[in-house]
Amino acid sequence: MSVAALVLIFVAALAHASWNLLSKQASAAGGTAFIWLVAVVATVAYAPVAAAGAILARPHLTVMSWVFMAGTGLLQAGYFLFLNHGYRIGDLSLVYPIGRGTGALLAALAGIVLLGERPGLVSIAGILAIVAGIVLIGLPGRAGAASPASPAGSPRLRAIAFALVTGGFIAAYTLWDKYAVTTLRTPAILQGYVAFPVMVAVLAVHARRSPRRLSQVWQPFRRQVIGTAVLTPLAYMLVLVALSFTAVSTVAPAREVSVLFGVLLGRRLLGEGGLPRKLAAAAAIVAGIVAVAVG
Repeated sequence: MSVAALVLIFVAALAHASWNLLSKQASAAGGTAFIWLVAVVATVAYAPVAAAGAILARPHLTVMSWVFMAGTGLLQAGYFLFLNHGYRIGDLSLVYPIGRGTGALLAALAGIVLLGERPGLVSIAGILAIVAGIVLIGLPGRAGAASPASPAGSPRLRAIAFALVTGGFIAAYTLWDKYAVTTLRTPAILQGYVAFPVMVAVLAVHARRSPRRLSQVWQPFRRQVIGTAVLTPLAYMLVLVALSFTAVSTVAPAREVSVLFGVLLGRRLLGEGGLPRKLAAAAAIVAGIVAVAVG
């Protein structure tokens, strides 16, 4: 892998972990209102980029192309909603690695079950490493050894549940977008951009119902809204640039270093505990994803 590709991927990973940090900081403010505001800002900010991409690519869009672009918006809306619910009750360094690891795991399993792929021993070892990392990071630390049925344990279990569902959405939109850009030949930038105006439309009913809530989120969390709206598409576009001159088999696993960044940001900026165990679990998840990609 070239130095240029490596820099792009690591910057994309840091941007991805950073917008998750911002989402965690604003999670207590109200998920739907925050996500709608993010979608509005991203729609406006990246409209020129999407327009330029469409003009340069001149894609031939069919009815199915539009269906898949709209479907991406629905899947992304579900992804953001469950992610935000997870962040409201759980640590960034818990929810983020489990969500990313589960998404990669389910995508790999879908390739085996639905696409008839036959993984080698390295890929199988990678799948087991991802499972081990998810289990390890989900275990309570010494300070959180309360029974799952107790008030102290229940929020953690709910956060893990939301993270697992978030991973399901990650796997779903990964496979969905893969079909759109490879089979339907929809430009990747356009496929990624349209998700945001679709989210604006889908969540507009809730936004109109509680305009006061939008103001309550925007005023104290304006920085988080704008930061998330800028960094979310940016992370995706940087990966696309790297993919334009680097093999996907090397880009896909390398970008998952964001899991490690997420754990470190959670500790450094949010004061979350259990750093050694969470880092070990995150490293197992990253190693597993790498093994699945190269195996």
